[in-house]
Amino acid sequence: MSYVDFFCLPLPKGKETEYKAQAEVFATVMKEHGMIHYCEALADDVPRGNVTDYYRAVQANENETVVAAYCVWPDKATRQKAWDVAMKDPRMNMAPESMPFDGKRMFWGGFKPILEV
Repeated sequence: MSYVDFFCLPLPKGKETEYKAQAEVFATVMKEHGMIHYCEALADDVPRGNVTDYYRAVQANENETVVAAYCVWPDKATRQKAWDVAMKDPRMNMAPESMPFDGKRMFWGGFKPILEV
């Protein structure tokens, strides 16, 4: 069964092009290491909730939107090896000053599917 990484982060409005370029590098590197599918998405029809929501989850302010993304891997072992190798790839500049968003408010995790159709 596959394995999935999910990400969510606040993105300053106006930084969409810069972020997309960085995401394209990430996708290129991870596909070289076995990633099957990758999707980055900007908030479009994302309601603000009464208790919690995507905006609160990343502490987005009025000048930020939310990005949600996911990677699909053939299995957890491929994913783990890819992350270990890719983080050493010089194309993957993850220095905070190179990010078009506040990485401290990003969250992510790996998930084991319970249903795939």
